[in-house]
Amino acid sequence: IMTLVLTELVTNNAAAALSFPIGYSMAVGYGVDPMPFIMAVLFGASASFISPYGYQTNLLVYSVGNYKLTDYVRIGVPISIVYS
Repeated sequence: IMTLVLTELVTNNAAAALSFPIGYSMAVGYGVDPMPFIMAVLFGASASFISPYGYQTNLLVYSVGNYKLTDYVRIGVPISIVYS
């Protein structure tokens, strides 16, 4: 969930880079396979649906389509809930 929220504020690459060490450390701390934690970070980082700032294509559509931030929130919140 942290990565999902973070990717709305920064790019998806930055969200993954910041969250990966945390997810990996948690897995090592629990003594379990880190792959599910890493996959959760990757899925969360690619889930930028609530704002146009988390992914480059969203910014292109945002400016060309004359969308408002509320348009992204209105559609993005339900998509993020289903995706999570």
